[in-house]
Amino acid sequence: MPMGIGPMEIVIVAIIALLVLGPKRLPDAGRSLGRGLREFKGALSSKDEADDAEIERRVEAATASRS
Repeated sequence: MPMGIGPMEIVIVAIIALLVLGPKRLPDAGRSLGRGLREFKGALSSKDEADDAEIERRVEAATASRS
């Protein structure tokens, strides 16, 4: 059984969120969720860039020591 999220599941989650949070707090919760996801993606991206820089530095050091 595939674990994909279809349109029906999204509608169900949206209805539950509306019932739990109410119409006044739902936009704020959406903004907070979006902000959190953006920060999470940014942190992953910066970690990847740092890892790439470290790998490049090690390759350059190994290449310099061989010549």
